[in-house]
Amino acid sequence: MVEVSPEGVLALVVDRLGGSPRSGQQQMVTEVAAAIAGEKTLLVQAGTGTGKSIGYLVPAACHAVAEQERVIVATATLTLQRQLLSRDLPILAEVLQPLLPRELKFSVLKGRQNYLCKYKLDGGYPIDEFTLFDDPIGANSESSDAGGSSVFDNSGGSGSVKGAKPKGKTGKSKRNGPSHQDQTESFADQVRRARDWAQTTTTGDRDDLVPGVSDRAWRQVSVTSLECLGNKCPMLADCFSEAARNAAREADIVVTNHAMLGVAATGSPGVLPEYDVLVVDEAHNLESAVISGATVELSLPIIERTARTAKRHLGVATERLDDAGKQFGIALAACAEGRFTAELPEALRSAVALLRDATRPLITPEPAQRAAGGQSAGNAEADGGAKVAQAALLSLFEVAERIADPNEAEVLWCVKAEDGFSRLYAGPQQVAMLIKERLLEDSTGVFTSATLALGDSFTAAANSLGLAADGYKGVDVGSPFDYGKQGILYVAAHLPRPGREPVIESQLDEIEALIRAAGGRTLGLFSSRAAAEVAATAMRERLATPVFLQGDDQLPTLISDFAADPSASLFGTFSLWQGVDVPGASCQLVIIDKLGFPRPDDPISSARVQAVEQRGGNGFMAVSAAHSALRLAQAAGRLIRRSNDRGVVAVLDPRLQTARYAGYLVASLPPFWRTTNRDVVLSALQRLDAAAKAANPTSA
Repeated sequence: MVEVSPEGVLALVVDRLGGSPRSGQQQMVTEVAAAIAGEKTLLVQAGTGTGKSIGYLVPAACHAVAEQERVIVATATLTLQRQLLSRDLPILAEVLQPLLPRELKFSVLKGRQNYLCKYKLDGGYPIDEFTLFDDPIGANSESSDAGGSSVFDNSGGSGSVKGAKPKGKTGKSKRNGPSHQDQTESFADQVRRARDWAQTTTTGDRDDLVPGVSDRAWRQVSVTSLECLGNKCPMLADCFSEAARNAAREADIVVTNHAMLGVAATGSPGVLPEYDVLVVDEAHNLESAVISGATVELSLPIIERTARTAKRHLGVATERLDDAGKQFGIALAACAEGRFTAELPEALRSAVALLRDATRPLITPEPAQRAAGGQSAGNAEADGGAKVAQAALLSLFEVAERIADPNEAEVLWCVKAEDGFSRLYAGPQQVAMLIKERLLEDSTGVFTSATLALGDSFTAAANSLGLAADGYKGVDVGSPFDYGKQGILYVAAHLPRPGREPVIESQLDEIEALIRAAGGRTLGLFSSRAAAEVAATAMRERLATPVFLQGDDQLPTLISDFAADPSASLFGTFSLWQGVDVPGASCQLVIIDKLGFPRPDDPISSARVQAVEQRGGNGFMAVSAAHSALRLAQAAGRLIRRSNDRGVVAVLDPRLQTARYAGYLVASLPPFWRTTNRDVVLSALQRLDAAAKAANPTSA
């Protein structure tokens, strides 16, 4: 074994990858190594192109093997997770093998519901007459880490609350767009394909099933942690989930997702193996993942399904639960939609308490409680069905108990759903202490993202993690890109301030002019589904070039089609604001319709604003402006992905030029060259289009 240092290993890895030294990456390796050695929490902003995954993996791996201390690495996206497991970690292990005393071991770990259940496939659970968890009883169960919807939208802020009804209707027009959606599978076909795949997979990992299946179909071949029979399962030795957990307990580096951190932070610490270092990539998303894991829902359909399941599989008498459910449904239906700014109405509070008390005795029913006709224990289907029923009852009880006696920081709100039933939600106003006390209490934290410093400060990120001013170090290692020469930030200051309309005519004219000048090559990021649909419909009528719309097909397919056709445009919302990586001439224009502030009726963000103002602070800047800055920075980051990329970020909201908070938002962006001159921007786009066509005539 030779003397090894993180900086020396980095040089070997970069050479193995065929790359060249980058000062930001070198600085990051040094800073992460020092933070781990000194057990000091580190916040690292590493711009696009820095190579941040290698920047933290190298010192983490050196420490893990040398000190026999496990490192957890959590990502927000499947794309990054796959990169770590299929490229970065194998190369790092290869480079480290002759330098360290033993081989680097790494594995991936996800929530139990992400894996096939062989016992369920083998008939160990009854065939559902209905899908039990169409409406999840508790997002704080481990099942929430399967990658479902967040309490926040995918932009990383509190712009869209769990249970909120989307604005507008999903567009179905295929003009100039892909037509793959016409061949979607039926529910039965999806289940059949998942079962066929179960015969060949070696991992049982849902993410390895391509193309994927719906949540409803996947639930037919998987179980939640509460439904799992655990050590009593007759197929435990062949369990995919247990195999992943066993591998994680032997690994030096365990790669997981933010949702698993959310589960660990909200009361289930055993879902992760013990660790000494926690590295969170895409850390700007962590807060939303934890809030999602801590947010629960209660509705009459959930209560009725739970009662039917308990009666069917446990044989218990559920009359008391049925009556409590009816009273709850009546009381909730009488409530107005929105956040409860004070205590729950007396009728609703009493109904929730009655529901809690009716559920408690059913959780562990005594034999005398069982009604005649219930299934008897002693066969596989009965055992599995009983476990499913017990899981449903336990979740229902825990949610009702929490809502019946909420703490001061609990936010409660009502949503009137399209199915005619009201739904009651409970979520935490903030989760900083959960992150600090349950994820960082006995470990060193390293948090990194390309958009971690908002308004040129790490304060907002540190506050979201519960860190005191002297409890962390914040470092911006920069980016290898020359943003001032590679990109233009254009603010259409001549346009009117956005109003309630999804898109106004002057914005459509501006979008058309910009796309024509760019020759397509446009990613359109809109603040609402309705705005994206209106703009896409208008551009399909005005332009001869293809316009793809989020919702026309699976998102990976749309992004692939967009990247393959430089003349195309892709319009969408939420998940397109971050994570889209389309380098080169296919994306030379990013259009942002308006600044993305949380909706005024968003329950959690409005509760946060109120709390800040009650403490004498500026609620708008602390909550709304910070959310907008993060979303804007993520959106602008879609433009420059490689050192030879060129293009324009066009913001159609004049407030980025005129509002008093504009400087804060701009300080959160890469240092593009800025202008409000429309003619200058159109000319620049035309030159970029001509240069791209000259470089690749076959795509013109």
